Amino acid sequence: MTTDFLFPKIADCSYVSCYCEENVWKLCEQVKRTRPEELGTCYAVFVSNEGRTVPLWRQKAGRGDDQVVIWDYHVFFMHNPSPNRCLVFDLDTTLPFPTYFHKYVTETFRSDLALRPEHHRFFRVIPADTYLIEFSSDRRHMRRPDGSWIKPPPSYPPILSNTNMHCLGDFICMSAGKGPGAVYSLSEFVHNFYKSPNMVAQHNK
Repeated sequence: MTTDFLFPKIADCSYVSCYCEENVWKLCEQVKRTRPEELGTCYAVFVSNEGRTVPLWRQKAGRGDDQVVIWDYHVFFMHNPSPNRCLVFDLDTTLPFPTYFHKYVTETFRSDLALRPEHHRFFRVIPADTYLIEFSSDRRHMRRPDGSWIKPPPSYPPILSNTNMHCLGDFICMSAGKGPGAVYSLSEFVHNFYKSPNMVAQHNK
């Protein structure tokens, strides 16, 4: 893969297990700081559904040969500088970092056709600059009723917007018209962000 990567090494990225929404916020922050001219082509992508049961393959937390896991939601970073060059940066995948969009979607989400409707995946795609401004989480979703942590939190303070309100649920929600960005089904997501080489060639004629 010969391209100009926004993040040359995965080891250089901020990462805490089970805090994917914050890991992606930190990637957006890094682009704003080091490559601000690219921020307008970057996105935070939430994956979930109404029942918050979404199967993903090729995940580090997955089991079996296919490394499949069912998350309540997942978040990854996407860089879409031009047609046929969309890249996915997922800090939790076993695929390369980054991976081209088509390969990532094919191996991570496969198809909804073989899944029950309650497991179909939906995608909330949020421009990186919007995500940096509007995302806010006090990490309450990672605490048990007694206040202890389900998983240890990042060492830095919680990411809070100007309102200081916990709004993670608005990002996980897959109801169109609610929350930032745009919501797509799997097929709509692919249609909007994948352009095959043949399609690009025809467009450039």
